Amino acid sequence: MHPPVPANRSERVHDVDAAIRQTDSDAALARLSAVRKGYLNDRFISSLVPRAQLQPLRPPLINTGTYVRSEAIDRLVEQWLELSKPEGQLCQIVSLGAGSDTRFWRLMDGPWKEQIGAYFELDFPDVTLKKAMAIRNPRSGLSTTLGHSELDLGGQALHSSRYHLLPCDLRNPPADIFPGLFKEYLSPALPTLLLFECVLVYMSPEASSTLIQWFVDFFSPSTHTPLPGTLGCTVYEMFGLEDAFGRVMMNNLRARNVSLPGAKPYPSLESLPARFLRHGFTSAKALTLRNIRSNYIEPSELERTSSLEMLDEVEELNLVLEHYAITWAMKASSAATISPWIEWGLRPVKQA
Repeated sequence: MHPPVPANRSERVHDVDAAIRQTDSDAALARLSAVRKGYLNDRFISSLVPRAQLQPLRPPLINTGTYVRSEAIDRLVEQWLELSKPEGQLCQIVSLGAGSDTRFWRLMDGPWKEQIGAYFELDFPDVTLKKAMAIRNPRSGLSTTLGHSELDLGGQALHSSRYHLLPCDLRNPPADIFPGLFKEYLSPALPTLLLFECVLVYMSPEASSTLIQWFVDFFSPSTHTPLPGTLGCTVYEMFGLEDAFGRVMMNNLRARNVSLPGAKPYPSLESLPARFLRHGFTSAKALTLRNIRSNYIEPSELERTSSLEMLDEVEELNLVLEHYAITWAMKASSAATISPWIEWGLRPVKQA
């Protein structure tokens, strides 16, 4: 016999999820701030932030971190799309825990739009409902990019010819929800990039492992798809939180009712790519944001962003950036399909 469920259990669960959803709002406000200060170009973010014109700017430390994160992930995504051109194939991008991300609109606004076969965004139903409403708002201009679109699942889902907004709880077994959610939209035959931006760290290690494995299985050879598309994965999240600075970060998050069950198995930078190698990925690598800022961004661009505002907390910035990393991994379906994907990844730049 199970013990009685506390009367306020559902409220506690709701509160935890609300705190997680709030982290997306924080990220959207940080991006809006970085755009307004000139770090980034993004003409779409204000359409996804309520009362965007009234939001206060964020400190230089947050603006700088947001810039480094965005610059690195944008580079990985664009390189993935570029590598698919010689193959003559369109790409699929699946953004899990997409929240208020604007990447689809930014890609469709640039030279990469012809390479996108399908773009999926998955998140909590509350999040997708709000995003669908923002997209359909004629004043936002977001629906113009989509063309004809249709709402589904009571307004929580939205479909157009290339864009699909899908509601789900990624902590649930993907085998139970994904087949019906993706329907015929996701093809195992196309090169596909998964994006996890501060998502897996909020999940249990078991749930995140099951999630990744579902995609590995979906893009494995089968009788229906003997030669599946190459699978790529990009993860942005915090790690190594067992030192003094990490414990402070964890305590600050706990004060906001946010826990990070997915961080514990990854105490070091080396442990991050190991996650994907265990799932059979062909190659994997990880870099801290501090390393990316120092060695993977053009000196002229660093000079430009450094001139935007005075940054007094350089030591604190380095500590923060040292606890965030970007991991990328690639899984080829066979030895014959490894090229050109083995070239995918961030490359250091020549320093002045």
